Amino acid sequence: MRVTYKTFGCKTNQYDTERVRQEVEAKGSLTVEKSDDFDICVVNTCTVTNVADREARKFIRKVKTEKPEARVIVMGCSAILRSDEYREMSEVESVVEGHDPIQVSLAVRNKQKLTQIKGFRENREGSGTLAGLDILDYRRSATRGWLKIQDGCDRKCSFCATRLARGSSRSRELEEVVAEAKSLSNHHPEIVLTGIHIGHYGRDLESPIGLPELLDALMERVPKTRFRLGSIEATEIGDSLLDLVNSSRGRIAPHFHMPLQSGADPVLRRMRRWHTREEYRINAIKIADKLPYVGLGADIITGFPGERDKDHQQTVKLVEELPYTYLHVFPFSKKDNTHAAELKDVVPRKLSRERGMELRKLAEDKNVQYRDSRSGGPSLVTLERNGTSAMTEDYLRVGISDSVTRNPDRLYKGILKGEGKELYIDLDDKLGDRKF
Repeated sequence: MRVTYKTFGCKTNQYDTERVRQEVEAKGSLTVEKSDDFDICVVNTCTVTNVADREARKFIRKVKTEKPEARVIVMGCSAILRSDEYREMSEVESVVEGHDPIQVSLAVRNKQKLTQIKGFRENREGSGTLAGLDILDYRRSATRGWLKIQDGCDRKCSFCATRLARGSSRSRELEEVVAEAKSLSNHHPEIVLTGIHIGHYGRDLESPIGLPELLDALMERVPKTRFRLGSIEATEIGDSLLDLVNSSRGRIAPHFHMPLQSGADPVLRRMRRWHTREEYRINAIKIADKLPYVGLGADIITGFPGERDKDHQQTVKLVEELPYTYLHVFPFSKKDNTHAAELKDVVPRKLSRERGMELRKLAEDKNVQYRDSRSGGPSLVTLERNGTSAMTEDYLRVGISDSVTRNPDRLYKGILKGEGKELYIDLDDKLGDRKF
């Protein structure tokens, strides 16, 4: 059977798709990437907004219109919250409520509709195969590997439905994380630690630990590999974590993506965020002051119900002050069954988009300024599979000075040159394999 995959949403969802791919391949199916020559399409859904749900349904209908004989299997967060809706779609053969790779593998091999049996686990098969393994071996067609260290979230942001689908925060045992990192390091020179709320990693373990302890163990037991943190809250980046990044000699990438959502306290309260504008501001400045250079990013929602012009201006002022190198800006889009969906004083869509454009322009200008400041400095990069660009430790996508074919399965050192969007790296191939 030839299987293709479509993933909507976050890095955690994309990690889950890779786990599914690995399990399905171990049971004998072939992955088809850029082709319409497939028998089965597995759709990993996102439920962050109602729009995300609609996009998944639209894609499913498109698949069946263009390829009527294809079987469609739906999984993921939206499949948990809207399972009945997907089962009612004539285009859908099977619905797996969640992200269990063994359940999806069962659906792939079953030509009849599968009734989801929650909690069911198929017996592991075959000594020496990847079937049923709890770890990911590699991320297909990518230089950087992703490693999910926890799932779920204990926070209750008023706009978020992901926690409804994913449940409470659950950390993976340290030994399992290390084992997966070792496996991924055979294929990837950099590993990104991801999850729904990684700042809470280890709190729920029998012997509680935190991110610094996990990173210490990874650096010690998985050598010659760089680690990068996925999205993490600014208020959960403490001195011990910053000190570890500083002393890691590049083993931990100086890059933090810290969701802000709004720079106005009245909006943050309606969002049911747990920090104030000032708490976020102080932490962001501390992070920038402690590190020689750092990539700083954030998520911002514009047009949240009740957001006044003065609230938006507070966000603009905070973005202007903080040393962001990029932003992800989204207009508010309500999600059923969340508190925010019931809030009054809705902001017109047009105004929300205008506010977003202003913030994106600010972010673009800050990105150019930061790229200019990095020109002439050293960098340790991962090569991207396209062979023409690279990713720096501080999360800048840059060009490569020549067209020489290189092995993407290692880190490369060089000097950043050029300016702004034309920033590129002049690689030093005389160094051989980079050793930390």
